[in-house]
Amino acid sequence: MIGWWVAPEYRRWQARSSHEKVEASTRWMLAAYAWLTVLGFVVQLVPNTDRGALADTLAWAVFGTGLVQCLVCTGVLHQALDTYLGTRTVAPRQLALPAALVGAMTALTLTLAALDAVEGGGLAVGLALHGTTAPFAVVFGVTVGRGRVAVALCGFLAVLLAGLAATGMPWSGVLAALVIACLGTVLSVFTARSSAWYIAVIRELEEARGVQARLAVTEERLRFSRDLHDVMGRNLSAIALKSELAAQLARRGGAEDASVEQMTEVQRIARESQSEVRAVVRGYRDVDLATELQGARGILRAAGVDCRADNGGSRLPVPVQAALGWVVREGATNVLRHADATWCTVWVGADSAGGTALLVMENDGVRAASGAGGRKGSGLEGLRERLDGVGGTLRVERDEERGTFRLTAEVPLGAEDARRAGRQRGADGAKSGDGVNGPDVAQRADGEDTPGGRDLEDGTGRSGAREPGTYGKDTAE
Repeated sequence: MIGWWVAPEYRRWQARSSHEKVEASTRWMLAAYAWLTVLGFVVQLVPNTDRGALADTLAWAVFGTGLVQCLVCTGVLHQALDTYLGTRTVAPRQLALPAALVGAMTALTLTLAALDAVEGGGLAVGLALHGTTAPFAVVFGVTVGRGRVAVALCGFLAVLLAGLAATGMPWSGVLAALVIACLGTVLSVFTARSSAWYIAVIRELEEARGVQARLAVTEERLRFSRDLHDVMGRNLSAIALKSELAAQLARRGGAEDASVEQMTEVQRIARESQSEVRAVVRGYRDVDLATELQGARGILRAAGVDCRADNGGSRLPVPVQAALGWVVREGATNVLRHADATWCTVWVGADSAGGTALLVMENDGVRAASGAGGRKGSGLEGLRERLDGVGGTLRVERDEERGTFRLTAEVPLGAEDARRAGRQRGADGAKSGDGVNGPDVAQRADGEDTPGGRDLEDGTGRSGAREPGTYGKDTAE
């Protein structure tokens, strides 16, 4: 019979979450505290009174009234806790009956003390008064604010002091009873408020966990959308470009091999895009700076843009290279989509102090800025988010007169990374040609000086190679 009732309740208990179990156990332990206080301290009046009929009746009356008070306060306790938590409110009339029962129990206990019918004197009376106030103090302590609780407690103690003095007890007994009653009431209020605060903290932690889970989902969505934009943007631009070129070759006739070559390249890019999209979905995709530089040079040259790239940052830390690799990819996509460029230069290295990694990407053929109704892209915002992850910044500069566009990314280096970058910068200064492109490092097709750096001769008679580390000095915010 007992198992038939216990088993379903146990299953319902196990179905609760951890914070629900903690909150439920705290609530019932608080209710049990009131019951145990009454049963432990008020009931001791029954055996500790003289065996007179009146004394026994009064002692049992105090105990019976205490049980009624526990029943009433237990019924209001959960609602009182919800009042502290801000989900429900307790009407003042709901506290009227428990307060009246406390007054009746206090009066009966003082009557017993006046009859000198309580053995143990002030100590026994004080413990009985502690049990008298405990159930109501638990409910009242979480229903109203601390100020009102303090005022009510002081008023009750003042009345109690007067009542104890009127019983004719010795002042030592009066003082003992008053101190015990005061400490017991304060303990009851503190227990109630600390339990309610504990439940509130548990709820806040559970809510924070929910918010954290939602933020994790949102962050993953942003990561996926950003990666998908960066991965597919350039690849789709390349597929469109090469497909258009193959169509033009086919219309001219007699260039079947060239058309087949272009469509084979489209097929390769499409397959690479499939692999990259799978990696984006899994969240394991990484970017290699040297690969991105080579890819940018290849796709831009296929579009008729003379792209020169200098990878002076080949010894930069892997996270920094990965972040700069995304900048190269997005920058190449922007050149294809938003410019009619004839040249593009990319320089990667460290600043003159060796404490910051730099990437400067510049191109001509900038189209006129779109109007206010133009749609704002998300590529540069995604780049800023990526660079924020490594403490970097992104600057964008347009020169309407010259029709150029410059993208500058800066990522700080640690002490060890800065020393390594400084050694690499010195080696690059000595060689001024060890990039991914060999002798055609960062050189303009038209031979004009590219802005932002000191011209270097590359052995071909054309100037335009940029000295590593000079971009950090002349690039305006």
